[in-house]
Amino acid sequence: MPIHYDITHTTVYRYNQPVRFGLHRVMFRPRESHDLRVLATDLEVSPEATIRMIQDPHSNSVALVQPTSEASELRIVCRFTIERESGSVDELALDPLAEALPFAYSVQDRIDLEHYLRPYHDDPDGTLIRWAHQFLYTDKANGTRDVLARMNAFIGQNFTYGARDEEGTQTPLQTLALGSGSCRDYALLMMEAVRRLGVATRFVSGYLYDAALDVGGEATGDAVTGAGTTHAWLHAYLPGAGWVAYDPTNNLTGSGQLIRVAVARDPSLAAPVSGTWYGDPGAYEGLDASVVVRRLG
Repeated sequence: MPIHYDITHTTVYRYNQPVRFGLHRVMFRPRESHDLRVLATDLEVSPEATIRMIQDPHSNSVALVQPTSEASELRIVCRFTIERESGSVDELALDPLAEALPFAYSVQDRIDLEHYLRPYHDDPDGTLIRWAHQFLYTDKANGTRDVLARMNAFIGQNFTYGARDEEGTQTPLQTLALGSGSCRDYALLMMEAVRRLGVATRFVSGYLYDAALDVGGEATGDAVTGAGTTHAWLHAYLPGAGWVAYDPTNNLTGSGQLIRVAVARDPSLAAPVSGTWYGDPGAYEGLDASVVVRRLG
């Protein structure tokens, strides 16, 4: 049975004096597919701006926002109503040839998945691949889903989570060395580790529904980390099931709580907002961002 959500995403850039704004790329709109539909959408920008909607090379919806006047604040507010199916890809059987690691993709799949199979971050001493191999058994078969589930659970249980407002993502080796990171750091670590096991992965940015933060909501089950702002996780491509969601921050798999906005081969290509401004270098004061996800009915 479909579930409906209202989402409000607000981002405010503050300055201590009026500045001029360049073009901003805004990736807030949920990514539609057979399991998710956008029923209503509204985008408000202050100061007044011209807005164009495009699709990027990954078919993500991108709003190109060009403010038309100077201001000491840039406010971008997006509101959506979405409908998503409650089923999970966890219920789908894998192709028999992909049930255990290592497995080989078909020739056609390898052509389409090339950019998602190739590691993008260096591992000169083999630190990351050794870390990935700890999730493989040496004395019995390694079920594909079992290996990914063990890694997904290990990250959230053994690393220290820390929200970070500054732009950018730690490299996987930095996250391993620090033993801590944000949701996007966790997602990138698992992405790059799983790629070294021969499985295609991609970065996902979006929203996380937490019943405890809903209007009049009550906590049900384990608490979740990352709600109230943008969230990040990864997809692994498993033949027979397709792209399967893994959220190492919360040890979620294919969860209906995850509402995707954008996918990319690397986190740097899926920033929720990116753009430029012109003025005194000391004018920038900070950023406030919030996300409210409310279940309807």
